[in-house]
Amino acid sequence: QVQLVETGGGVVQAGGSLKLSCAASGRSFSSYTVAWFCQAPGKEREFVAAINWRDSSTYYADSVKGRFTISRDSAKNTVYLQMNSQNADDTAAYYCAAGSQYLGPIQNRKSESYHSWGQGTQVTVSS
Repeated sequence: QVQLVETGGGVVQAGGSLKLSCAASGRSFSSYTVAWFCQAPGKEREFVAAINWRDSSTYYADSVKGRFTISRDSAKNTVYLQMNSQNADDTAAYYCAAGSQYLGPIQNRKSESYHSWGQGTQVTVSS
């Protein structure tokens, strides 16, 4: 299985930006779907965004559409999450997840569709 390591979390002021990275080791992301989920204290893990490695199709939760961008770098075997115009509701631990198949727009939003997870990186938006 692929091992995932997230970096880039931190503290940002409301309206600011952060860029998260998810680097894979052990296997390449080819033919995978890679997603970002977030989990705030006391809440369930929620889908944020996903990208299919095969055709670079992207999907977003309504709450982040227009503010966040998921992208990939094949040479670095890395997926990114650019987060702009952040607000307090974005405060959470962010997790990278990989599923070893092409996932459609319904399946890619479900955490059970993914078999590999990173350790998470904390994002805190201060007002």
